[in-house]
Amino acid sequence: MAGRFPQKPTTAPVRVTGRTPARHTRSHPLPPGTELALVLGPLRRGPADPAYRAARDGSFWRVSRTPEGPGTLRVTARDGVAEAHAWGEGAAWLLDRLPALLGAEDDPAAFTPRHKLLAAVHRRRPGLRLLRTGLVLESLIPSILEQKVTTDEAYRAWRLLVRKYGEPAPGPAPDGMHVMPDARAWSLIPSWEWHRAGVDDKRAATILRVCRVARRMEEAADMPPAEARKRLELIPGVGPWTSAEVVQRSHGAPDEVTTGDYHLPGIVGWALAGDRTADDAAMLALLAPYEGQRHRAARLILLSGRIPPRRAPRMTPGNIAAL
Repeated sequence: MAGRFPQKPTTAPVRVTGRTPARHTRSHPLPPGTELALVLGPLRRGPADPAYRAARDGSFWRVSRTPEGPGTLRVTARDGVAEAHAWGEGAAWLLDRLPALLGAEDDPAAFTPRHKLLAAVHRRRPGLRLLRTGLVLESLIPSILEQKVTTDEAYRAWRLLVRKYGEPAPGPAPDGMHVMPDARAWSLIPSWEWHRAGVDDKRAATILRVCRVARRMEEAADMPPAEARKRLELIPGVGPWTSAEVVQRSHGAPDEVTTGDYHLPGIVGWALAGDRTADDAAMLALLAPYEGQRHRAARLILLSGRIPPRRAPRMTPGNIAAL
């Protein structure tokens, strides 16, 4: 389950090209207490994500490949209002969907805490809103890269492949930001480049299968979350873990809890029942009182910081590039 904790802002020089695309702007009122770091944090794939940055000036940058083309979005919050600027062919598309991205379609009032821990976190962090990007592939591909490996390995692969095969972000984006490759570009990546990025044949093959039906994948953004997951899982190599990670972002799905995660069942079990050995079945049983809001409950548990002490060794990184 990626994007568990708010990220620390980073400093990055702003790249200004000779021909800066026209800037589009939009303002959007925010509910009281909204925290952009909490709302947008799940989009971040590691501290050097080429498609996402949190800057020290309080701005958040996101680069996306929209149906209208590449776009760069910069969002800041001041006095209860989000100010957004966008550049590139996808600028208008990104701004049209700004309210959904910032959680306007989410309903935090639907959540009723039934444990003291969740009640305390819910009260302490009222700014949590579940975002909705309306884009599938931009979450599906990095989620596939995160299958069965450490987050560091997955983040490295995402960073290397997007920077090499994507394109520079439009507008005055922070240095190093890139738009992820389109489906055709992903499909043309040579096998040795996947290996150099540490991606095994199984994950690479899954991404290639996804890219062959990219249009059908993106259509899932307009389906209810459960139906969208079924469509995604028709692709061999895309299972419940991956589909949940996608619809949490593409749909803002409050009930689509991640199963098959290496850490999450033990974290939920420890937080709600003092059981660090909980499996998926035990986790779902503990989250049953929050049916309809189980993903939000899991997010709040992660925000609580109540993590079981480690006893087992950490997952060992592989070295596909050396094979």
